[in-house]
Amino acid sequence: MATFSYTARDRQGQAISGSIEAGSETAAADMLLKRSQIPIKIQLQEEKQTSTAIVWPWQRVSMTELIIFSRQMYSLMKAGIPIIRAIVGLAESTSSSALNMVLLDLADQLEKGRTLSAAMAQHPKIFSRLVVSIVHVGENTGRLDESFLQLSSYFEQEMETKKQIKQATRYPTFVLFAIAVAMVLMNMLVIPQFATMFAKFNTELPWATRVLLASSNLFINHWKLMLAALIGCIWALRLYLQTEKGRYQWSYWKLKTPLMGSIIVRATLGRFSRSFSMMLRAGVPLTSALTLVAEAVDNDYMAEKIREMRKNIERGESLLRVAVQSELFTPLVLQMLAVGEETGQVDDMLTEVASFYEREVAYDLKALTAKIEPILICVVSGMVLILALGIFTPMWDMLNAYKGG
Repeated sequence: MATFSYTARDRQGQAISGSIEAGSETAAADMLLKRSQIPIKIQLQEEKQTSTAIVWPWQRVSMTELIIFSRQMYSLMKAGIPIIRAIVGLAESTSSSALNMVLLDLADQLEKGRTLSAAMAQHPKIFSRLVVSIVHVGENTGRLDESFLQLSSYFEQEMETKKQIKQATRYPTFVLFAIAVAMVLMNMLVIPQFATMFAKFNTELPWATRVLLASSNLFINHWKLMLAALIGCIWALRLYLQTEKGRYQWSYWKLKTPLMGSIIVRATLGRFSRSFSMMLRAGVPLTSALTLVAEAVDNDYMAEKIREMRKNIERGESLLRVAVQSELFTPLVLQMLAVGEETGQVDDMLTEVASFYEREVAYDLKALTAKIEPILICVVSGMVLILALGIFTPMWDMLNAYKGG
């Protein structure tokens, strides 16, 4: 949770000021309104990092460890174990040094009087704002055990989706890597052997042979320049992707790529629907939930669309109307949202939407390899054809010339 300083007016119209912890400015305003205070000014307050735990870049907390942590916290909270004792016990039992340091730091901050959500907010690389907000709502409603149960389900679905994507892309990635290695070895070792023999011919070589010789010459004489250019392009691309415009453009291009684009769109919408449903079920206000979910989708282009939805809702429009305006959802999903608004069960409908998208993504990922295989076969066939024409055509010409002589 971030800390906001505010100026507001109470029921008597007198100006009051102070600080409040909330997930966003909108959430802070909602909390003040519940206190019958009209916010005038809300500003993010810079807070010094109080965490003493140092998690090095190579020390990572895996998704599996977060699932186990959430499940264990759910069981301990439901059993009525004091929270500090529960966290210290988990820190002693975990095999992850990074998670151990973080949990001990959480326990230390709890002993100093901070809330669990505020302590978790000090570790943004491990606990996202969405996670912190769910815990914060659980603390305020006295249902912290249910918050951790929701988080464990959320983490499990995230891990399952990532596994499916890795399985679908493993074979194409391996084939493309093998093709790249084969091209380097062929140009550096194989073609030069034939180039020496072809140099003795006084006849004009076929186009395929000239292409192979030019390619081999480029690799042998200019490999340092090629390597430097490759590294430079990668470095420049990374710098560009670190900019706001670069992240936005890359997010847009990912959604438009052939074959994978539609899968990424549905996977992102599935994550949006499940995260949004979880936030609403936990009791987070609609506009605050949209702000947090925009960060959870991990796509700047879609995040901007979701922020536009939030702004339109703040102007008084319905969720269904802003969903239609966003042009992100299919007609079937929009129909389910309409039913959810009419029945007051938007969270349940969003869960169904998430399941719908996740089933579609799982099916498409299984069929992805079958779609990519013909493309890879065409690429390999083209390489083999050029290699065969480039090497064997001059040999046939030499053999015919020898027979004719």
